Amino acid sequence: MFETAELGRTVSRKDFKDAEPQLRQRLLELQERLRTGRDFRVILLFAGVDGAGKSEVVGLLNQWMDPRWMSTRAYDEPRDSERERPEFWRYWRDLPSRGRIGMFLSAWYSQPVLDRVYDSIDEATFIKRLDRINAFETALVQEGALILKFWMHLSQEAQEERLKALELDPATSSLVGKHDWGHLRLYDRFIEAAEQVVARTNTGTASWTIVEGADDRYRSLTVTTILRDALDRSLEIAEAAKLEATKKNSAKKQAAKRKPNKAEDTSKEDLELAPGNSDSIPGSRVTVLHRLDMRQKVDKADYSVRLKELQGQLHQLHLRAREQGVSSILVFEGPDAAGKGGAIRRITAALHPRNYQVHGIAAPTEEEASQHYLWRFWRHLTSAGRITIFDRSWYGRVLVERIEGFASEEQWRRAYAEINDFETQLTEHGIVLLKYWIHISEDEQLARFKLRETTSYKSWKLTAEDWRNREKWHDYEEAVHDMVQYTSTKVAPWILVEGNDKRFARLKVLSSYCERFEAALREKESDG
Repeated sequence: MFETAELGRTVSRKDFKDAEPQLRQRLLELQERLRTGRDFRVILLFAGVDGAGKSEVVGLLNQWMDPRWMSTRAYDEPRDSERERPEFWRYWRDLPSRGRIGMFLSAWYSQPVLDRVYDSIDEATFIKRLDRINAFETALVQEGALILKFWMHLSQEAQEERLKALELDPATSSLVGKHDWGHLRLYDRFIEAAEQVVARTNTGTASWTIVEGADDRYRSLTVTTILRDALDRSLEIAEAAKLEATKKNSAKKQAAKRKPNKAEDTSKEDLELAPGNSDSIPGSRVTVLHRLDMRQKVDKADYSVRLKELQGQLHQLHLRAREQGVSSILVFEGPDAAGKGGAIRRITAALHPRNYQVHGIAAPTEEEASQHYLWRFWRHLTSAGRITIFDRSWYGRVLVERIEGFASEEQWRRAYAEINDFETQLTEHGIVLLKYWIHISEDEQLARFKLRETTSYKSWKLTAEDWRNREKWHDYEEAVHDMVQYTSTKVAPWILVEGNDKRFARLKVLSSYCERFEAALREKESDG
């Protein structure tokens, strides 16, 4: 596979100097279009043989382009704070926002390769980790990222010469360590692992370019030319799509100004034949939520006793979890006024404030909107032994964004697989993940809305948006049904909570959490 990068290709000093001014100017122009358009982010990933010029190319790009709109991230062995979170947390944290360029060294390919070369993992595990990388990159590309991956290559002889040259130069001697010479002795094993990496992760949307790294000028021109062409092509596509969207929006506005007539009315037959309309299918309105017994109740006296018992149990479990470094993530979803906040408060009342964090999720900020929708949830992952609670969550993509049209059908449909992968990474890391849908009937919601209207300290909770959402009650029921169908997995099942009686709902939330928490801690203690 790498023979094509051992041909001894070079670029003369004159040819390089002739090409440099025009290439630099074009890259700056493209970078400015990227920055102002903010249509996508650019991820440049550099991997390959030690001494093949990865750092030098990154340095050159920072010189040729405007470094204010670029970031460089290089990764060593994970620090303790990074080990306490899933592996990809630090990569999600460092992603550039739309309109910027991020350059990554020793990133998500580095550790799997090292683990395989040094036999820390078997081939099956290695392939599994490469597939996870594919899923990560695919998710970013589908949200509009441009990913360019460069594998910098040297022959074994060229690598040895490069390491010696770097070691002899006082300005670069610190770049060479014992591990570099150790890697050289395992050169064949590195190349074998590298071939698997490139073959497995060379996708159509995030492909590798193998770059011959022996000649500095050839290497630099190769990378910068590929970057120029890719930026040019991607910007043209993005700008054309934006222009087309503007035309469509203008046409819709013009159509809305016209008065409807009978010819424009949609007939009942048309509705039944419309894509995605299932009302004509017998039983199509029956969802998983209709199977819940919403009559369940708990007596007030029994509730008070049981609540104290469960809160005491939770307090003791959390003390054990702090000692063992076991984290929890609780996700709360449900209709407006379902009682999510009340259930959360009964949990937090059993905990010390320094040991938990509640995140109320609303519409994304400008910064969050410039990232992949999962980014803001990755960055909220806390350190070991703590509890993170999400009042609304990443499921907004398949609920409100689906219903309100903020996400296209293609986007929310692929989100099921993206969410499942995200949650699998959480649970594989040992995080206790519970997902609650607290449900109430349509009549019960109306009663609670009216109560809020007349209660001074609750009236702030009721908004025009809440009333508007009621009009789409059945749309949300079907979206929840799909959500449960596609994301209630063995490692992260949904817990459906009958919420018409608040006391029953709170006890079910607490008891299920204590049960899962206890099981996870017993497993951790037995493994230890």
